[in-house]
Amino acid sequence: MDDILTKIDKDVKSNKVVIYMKGTKDAPQCGFSAAVVDAFNSLGVSFQTRDVLSDNELREGIKKYSNWPTIPQVFINGKFIGGCDITRELYQSGELQKLLGVALK
Repeated sequence: MDDILTKIDKDVKSNKVVIYMKGTKDAPQCGFSAAVVDAFNSLGVSFQTRDVLSDNELREGIKKYSNWPTIPQVFINGKFIGGCDITRELYQSGELQKLLGVALK
């Protein structure tokens, strides 16, 4: 488990935005993951995704890393932001745009 936690930590810290989700940004495999991808796509920001369905060790490791039980999980600038509901709330309030340095529409 230590190896996967080290890998996740490096990944989170080396990418401005990374989403651990079910599926990929091009083919989300659940509605919650799709909603998060849609929010980021609508802002026109680049982001990375990691498919937890293709790697069970990653799926369990990310839950332990963030101490958060559900997927998707969003990290911005090395910091855990939350899951789908929190990301949607931040998007709707304009806070997500501020975190990303995107001009509000």
